[in-house]
Amino acid sequence: MTAPTIQRAGTGVGTPPTVSGPFQDITVLDLSRALAGPHATMMMADLGARVIKVESPGTGDDTRGWGPPFAGPEDQRESTYFLAANRGKESIVLDLKNAADLDVLKRLITESDVLVENFRPGVMDRLGLGTDSLWEINRSLVVLSISGFGHDGPEGGRAGYDQIIQGEAGLMSITGADADNPTKMGVPIADLLAGMYGAYGVAGALVERTKTGRGRHVRTSLLASVVGVHAFQGTRWTVAGEVPRPTGNQHAAICPYGLFSCADGSIQLAVGSEKQWRTLAVAFGLDPELPEWSSNEARIANRDHVIAVLENEFSSRMADEILQVLDGIGIPSGKLRSIDEVYSWEQTRSQGLLLEVEHPTLGNITLPGPAIRFEDGVLRPRLAPPTLNQHGDGIRAWLASKEITA
Repeated sequence: MTAPTIQRAGTGVGTPPTVSGPFQDITVLDLSRALAGPHATMMMADLGARVIKVESPGTGDDTRGWGPPFAGPEDQRESTYFLAANRGKESIVLDLKNAADLDVLKRLITESDVLVENFRPGVMDRLGLGTDSLWEINRSLVVLSISGFGHDGPEGGRAGYDQIIQGEAGLMSITGADADNPTKMGVPIADLLAGMYGAYGVAGALVERTKTGRGRHVRTSLLASVVGVHAFQGTRWTVAGEVPRPTGNQHAAICPYGLFSCADGSIQLAVGSEKQWRTLAVAFGLDPELPEWSSNEARIANRDHVIAVLENEFSSRMADEILQVLDGIGIPSGKLRSIDEVYSWEQTRSQGLLLEVEHPTLGNITLPGPAIRFEDGVLRPRLAPPTLNQHGDGIRAWLASKEITA
C-alpha cells in the first residue's frame, strides 16, 4: 500500500509549503504551546494542513526545555518532548508585545483558515485579539481555544496542567491499585484528549464554513476532555448512583478481564461474553456453571476468587503457552510490551506508525506516526518538527509577496 503524496516545498522567498491531503489548502495559525494545542495542530498537519507555529523569542514553546531526554549536540539540543508534538509544522518567532510583530501576526490571521490558542482565558482579549477582533480581521476564521477548566464558570480562569486535571476530573480516583493509591496515567492524557477534541471541533467548523462562509469559535478544555471519556464510569454515578473506585489491572464491569500472572510473567485476557467464559473455563478444566461464577455479575462479586483460580491454573505454564491456548480457543489475549518492544514489533511497523523525517540538526530521526490511514495509504508529513524560527524568514517573505500581489 503506497502513501498519498504529501510534498512540502522549500520555504524560500514567497514559497509556502504545498501539500496533498484532506486538509490541503487549509492554513493553521498555531499560537499554542505545551501539548494540548500542539497535539491538535499536529493532527491537522497530518491531514495536510499548513501549520505555522508562532513561538516566543528566546525560548520558544515551553516544551523545548522539557527534559531530559534531549537529543543532539549541547549547543543545538532538541527536547524529545517537543519532537513528539510538532511534526509537520513551520516555526516563526514573534514577540506579541512588539507592535511590528503583532502586525505580522495580524497579517497571518488574514491569510489563515484556523487559529489555535491555549492561553488562559482573557489573554487573547488583552492582546486585542478577542473573538470579535479576530473576526474583524478575517470573518471566515475558525478559532479553537483550549483551556484548563473551561473559559467561563466559577473556576474558568484557573490554569490547567494535565496531572492537576487528572485529579480534579476524577481520573486518578478510578486509576491505580486501590482507593488509597490514586494513580495518574503514564501519558498526559488530558492534554492529548483535549487536542483530539479540539481538532474534531475544528473539522466540524470547517465543514460548516463551506455552507455559511463564516468561521466559528470552538472551545474545549482539559476538564471537558476527561469528563467526555468517563464513559461507563460516568454513568455508574449519574444513572446508578454508584461512585466508581479503582480496580487495578482488572476491568471494573467485566470478569475475567485484565492482567493475570503466569510462570514467567504476566498475560492479559478479555472475556466479553458468557460463551467466551464457558470456553475459557472448560479449556482450563473448570466448571463454568458453578454458582459463584456462572454469570458476569456473579464473577464481579467474586472477582478475587475467579482471579485466584485462573492464576493457579496459569502458575505452572509459560506466557507463550497460555497465549497459544487462548488464541486457539478464540479468547482475546495479549502480552505486555515495553515501549521499545512496541516500536520493534512488526505489527506496529505494518500500520505506518513509525515515521522517518530529516531534521535540520538531528539528521534522520524516527517519530511515532499518524494514527489514521486512508484507503490509499498512510499520511506521511515531510516536515520534521522545526527548530526555533526555522521558517521565520520564509514566512515573512511569503506575507510580503501576498502584499505585492494584493
